[in-house]
Amino acid sequence: MSIDETPWRPAAMSQIESDEEAPPGFVALRFAGPKRMRMMARMIEPESLSEPADWSTMVGELESWGQVPDPDSIESLQKMPSPRGLNAILQGDSKWLAEFIPWASDGRIRARAKAAPEGSRIPIGGYSYEGRDVVILRPLEEESENSAEIILNALGSDDAEAAEAELRNSGMVLGRYHTRAEAARLTPSDQSRWNARNQWLEENLRATFLWRAPFSKDQPCTLSLMDVRLSDISGDSLRIGRTRLADALRVPVCEFPAMRDLASLAHDLSRLHHDAASNLELMPLRLALIEGWKSTAPPEWTSDDAFYSHRGGLAIWEYEQCLMDILEATSHQSGAPQPAMEILRHVQVYQKKMFGNRTFGGLSGMAAFFGLVTLYHT
Repeated sequence: MSIDETPWRPAAMSQIESDEEAPPGFVALRFAGPKRMRMMARMIEPESLSEPADWSTMVGELESWGQVPDPDSIESLQKMPSPRGLNAILQGDSKWLAEFIPWASDGRIRARAKAAPEGSRIPIGGYSYEGRDVVILRPLEEESENSAEIILNALGSDDAEAAEAELRNSGMVLGRYHTRAEAARLTPSDQSRWNARNQWLEENLRATFLWRAPFSKDQPCTLSLMDVRLSDISGDSLRIGRTRLADALRVPVCEFPAMRDLASLAHDLSRLHHDAASNLELMPLRLALIEGWKSTAPPEWTSDDAFYSHRGGLAIWEYEQCLMDILEATSHQSGAPQPAMEILRHVQVYQKKMFGNRTFGGLSGMAAFFGLVTLYHT
C-alpha cells in the first residue's frame, strides 16, 4: 500500500521481518529506524478489509466488549486512512465508525470511556485479542465545529475575545474529565520512569540538553488521555480516542498525571498559533486555557506546587511534547516540526533562569506558570 493509504506508518523507517504473532485476520509489522537510533515500531493491520465478509471473518476470532454491530448485518464498508490508524465506516441497520488501533495501547481505553463525563464522545464497544485492544467502535457522528476550528478562525481574524473564550471552555472540559478520572484511578507519581522516558528521547534525538525533575506529589498518576488536541473538544464534549505515533516509537511503560494532558492541549495551542501566524499574543491565550482547567480540575492538581518548574510543572511536560513532535518527524523525515524546534532552542536559557531562582519568591510566576513558551515569546 502507498504512504497515502497508510499515513499511520513511520514513512522513513525500514520495514523488517516481524517477530510477533498477529491476531487472526491481522498482519504483524515491524519498522526500524537508523542504526544510530534505538527506534522500533511494532504494529498490526487488517490483512484484508474490502468487503463486509472480510469484517465478519476478522471479528469472528476476536473478543467483543460493549455494543458492537451484528457482523452479519453489515451491508457495506468504506475505508478511510488517518494518521492514527485505519478507519472504516460500517453500514448496516445503522452507521458505525470502526477505528483500528495499529500499536499497542495501555489497555485503558474502556476505563477512560467509563470515567468520561456525560456527553463525552466515547467508544461504546470494540474488539480485543488476548487483552489487547484492536478495534474500537462508536456510532458514526455528524461532523460539528470543534474548538481547534473556532480558535483558528479567531486567530486568523485577531479576535482575542473569541479565542480566549473558546480556550477557557476547552480547559474547563479537560478539567471536568480529570475530576472524574481522579475518582476512577489514582496512583503515586512515577518520576523515575518519567525522567527515564525523557532521557531516552534526548539520547535518541541527540539533544544538546537534558532535563530531569523531582516531580511534585501533586502530580499523581491518573487515567491520562495520553494525547489530547483542541480538535477533540466540541462545545462541552470531549472525544476519547486513540494515541499518537510517538507511543509506538517509544512505548510508554508508565502512567501519567493530568498535567501531561494539559501540556498536550497547551502545546496544541502553540501549533495552531504558529500555523495561523497570528498577531495575537500567546500568553493571554494560554492563561485562558490554564485558568479554565484550574476552575474544574481537582484543586490539589492545580496547586502552585504542581505548576512549580523545579518540580516538573507544566514546563517539563511541554518539553516532552516537543520531543515527541521531533521523534515523529524523524520517523517520517518530514522536516523540522514547528514550533517544537524553536521552543526547544530556549530550554537551556529557561533552565539557567529557573535554577538561578530557587525559591517561589525568586522564580517569576509567569515563568513557572507558562513554562518554556515564556521565553519563546519574550
